[in-house]
Amino acid sequence: MIDRLFLDHPRSVNETYLQHAAFAGRFSLALFGAAFAALVHAVLPFAFERTASRKVAALYARTHNRGQ
Repeated sequence: MIDRLFLDHPRSVNETYLQHAAFAGRFSLALFGAAFAALVHAVLPFAFERTASRKVAALYARTHNRGQ
């Protein structure tokens, strides 16, 4: 049961648990950065005009078809 809960998904993308944790952690930080840029843009429309959308597109490109 523990093996299935913690290791099935990382294995499905050809990673160990720690590799997957590191990838997910970096992904999370990138999303926080994009969210911060979007928040600043909401208040200051001239700032970070394309930052969040570019970051989200780059993250999608890195994860699309992962493990297939």
